[in-house]
Amino acid sequence: MKRQITRRALLLVSFVLFQSLLIFHLFFSPVLVIVAASQGVVNGSLVIFVLLFLSSLFLGRAFCGWLCPGSGLNELCAAATNKRVPGGRFQKAKYMISGVWLSAIALLALRAGGFHSVDLFFGTETTAITQELIMFFGVIAIIVPAAFLVGTRTNCQYVCWLAPIMIAGAAIQHRAGWPALHLAADTELCEQCGTCSTACPMNLDVMDRVLKQDLYHKECILCGSCIDVCPNRAISYAV
Repeated sequence: MKRQITRRALLLVSFVLFQSLLIFHLFFSPVLVIVAASQGVVNGSLVIFVLLFLSSLFLGRAFCGWLCPGSGLNELCAAATNKRVPGGRFQKAKYMISGVWLSAIALLALRAGGFHSVDLFFGTETTAITQELIMFFGVIAIIVPAAFLVGTRTNCQYVCWLAPIMIAGAAIQHRAGWPALHLAADTELCEQCGTCSTACPMNLDVMDRVLKQDLYHKECILCGSCIDVCPNRAISYAV
């Protein structure tokens, strides 16, 4: 369980940085990158989003499980409520949100004649403190009520505009088959106790995938919770 303590600590540190250094969250802003694209500028947010996609080609959605500020807030919510997200067809909503967002970036960049300059701090020097606070508390307003009303990590499964980017990267890696971080299973060690499925924060049927010897799932965030609760160590990280 030391690994899970470390993971949660990293997530909480990420969330604290998101909270205390208000400029930090502007580098994850889905709005600022659109404004920058409309002026043909590659800003810090765009660079980070591209790096997240590239990382997912080798690390899957490990960022979601280990470093995402939003996941840190979800961990705090999970300490107060154990309500689990049902999943289902509404998970498609995040793809629609991400599609509209990415289309807006591309179309506005084309309208500006393409990207012709780089300014990693675009919009952060003159942004009013009130705007930063509105964005910060806006994120909290999306994540916290949803966690208590629908289930923890509702935003991860239904709303997050970044999730589809990393899902796409992980899917490309899975199809291509090059070495990358993933979960592996030893079916012979599985006692079918279901503990792994109960521990999964994304509400996946991990045990079923263990029995099929295929732990790849687009919603898996590689948090390792299933690894650490398995009494027989039937699941492990692998490359």
